[in-house]
Amino acid sequence: MDTSDSTLQFDGRGWCQYCCNYHESIRPNWHPDERGLKEIMPVIEKIKREGKGRDHDCIIGISGGLDSSYVTYIAKEKFGLRPLMFHCDTGWNSDLGVSNIQKMIEGLHLDLVTEVVNWEEMKDLQRAFFRSQVAFQDQPQDLALFSALYNFAAKNGFKYVITGGNNSTECVRESLEWTYYSTDMVHVRDIHQKFGERPLKTFPTCDILKYRIYYRWMKGMRVIKLLDSVPYIKQDAIRTLSEKFGWQPYPQKHYESRFTRFYESFWTPKKFGYDKRRAYLSSEILTGQLTRDQALERLSKPELPEDVMAQEFEFVATKLGWTVAEFEEIFRGKNKTFRDYKNNLFLITLGTRIFNLLGLDNRIFR
Repeated sequence: MDTSDSTLQFDGRGWCQYCCNYHESIRPNWHPDERGLKEIMPVIEKIKREGKGRDHDCIIGISGGLDSSYVTYIAKEKFGLRPLMFHCDTGWNSDLGVSNIQKMIEGLHLDLVTEVVNWEEMKDLQRAFFRSQVAFQDQPQDLALFSALYNFAAKNGFKYVITGGNNSTECVRESLEWTYYSTDMVHVRDIHQKFGERPLKTFPTCDILKYRIYYRWMKGMRVIKLLDSVPYIKQDAIRTLSEKFGWQPYPQKHYESRFTRFYESFWTPKKFGYDKRRAYLSSEILTGQLTRDQALERLSKPELPEDVMAQEFEFVATKLGWTVAEFEEIFRGKNKTFRDYKNNLFLITLGTRIFNLLGLDNRIFR
């Protein structure tokens, strides 16, 4: 990490908040070993027991990325769970992402449900966010992916949602300056009201209060980060999935989405000066999967060649209904932050701190 994250501070050792938090809060409470296995087994047995008589005892959202693919493999093969696989199609799936999903479903003999987001509504919300000039342009897609899964789970009586969230590759969470809360519906509605052109009648939404309170305490839904209870080394996981299923890796985390690939490799670094690879690679450094020198070497050059990024710029512009010239005009517009629009930051921050105090999430959100 560097000062492109303007909120970053360093102590006398040269450690930033992320390093301190990892060693003080995350590492002491994270057990991807025999202890973690022993602690998770009562939960696994409860899932199986309560799932008797049902076709599936839990649900997993799959994108085709490494985290969701590997947790699917672990859930089925290591723990013997019977997950229903759920995929939300926002219109931006890469061919490789689709292929990897299919390989996991067929290889593990699983059932898949796909929810397709209304493209005109998806497009309208994304156009509104681009016009707003905020940094986190992936918020509409993140909101749809998250909301579709949890709404489907609640509607169909799934008590256990297995996610690919993990400490091994995600212990460093980008600052809110880079990546604001996807489920702040006050923020989303304000931007859409100002810049949207059509109502979002069917677009999946689930704000953080509904997820944290109603679904958790009223519906009894539990979210389980299974990968935190087993060894999860990125390169080992890639090798396993490749050998067993023919799964193919991506150049970078989240590149199973063609939009996310464009947003993270072009829009964010070129327009805002944020390279989200810094957070991803920092997680791998802290968890011993990468050296700092190796990470700096990766950061010394762009993930995608300039000609490929130019092609992607044209592709995204056209898909969203703009000419290249119109999209370039937006690109040159004045940058803004989530603070320039209505938001629910106070309540979300309060809830996050409560979860931190309860030990339900040890990452820091800044």
